[in-house]
Amino acid sequence: MRAPIGHFDNATPAPDCLDELTRPVADAVRHWHGNVPAEQIVYVDTEPEWADTATFLEHYGPELLDQSANCVVVAGKRGGESTLAACVVLSGTRVDVNGVVRRQLGARKASFAPTDTATGETGMEYGGITPIGLPADWPVLVDSAVVDLPYVLVGSGRRRGKLLVPGKAFAELPNAVVLEGLGVA
Repeated sequence: MRAPIGHFDNATPAPDCLDELTRPVADAVRHWHGNVPAEQIVYVDTEPEWADTATFLEHYGPELLDQSANCVVVAGKRGGESTLAACVVLSGTRVDVNGVVRRQLGARKASFAPTDTATGETGMEYGGITPIGLPADWPVLVDSAVVDLPYVLVGSGRRRGKLLVPGKAFAELPNAVVLEGLGVA
């Protein structure tokens, strides 16, 4: 199969390679529902040591910067309560944690979650966290620019491999909220 974006040696519909995904991501693909068929989510095999955005682009092509997104875990705090959420923004932007995220979560303070918390709570590897397969009660905040793209490259749950996902599928994730200005230059 040819990848819908980028130039990858191995591209496979995600439902056909569930063994390559972490358990929560594989379960989410297995039980996928929505207007975008699961077969349109594509797994591409990539080198784990090239998982970070800058290195990835160096090896797989700088044109992917405008077609890739990062998924980061944030913690919003109010009183003694803490809420974990995921934020999905284009790779060339950063998450507006102290503005858009804090307001959306109704938090007094918001910050990036510690790595151990992010990986422990998601069951995914650092550098590969994806919004597909997150805990069911988490808000998934998605920048509108991500949803507008035909396909978006995002983590697969592991440092090895990436998912190519139709942009509109991010709006269909459980607890997804599409927001203008979540990602800022």
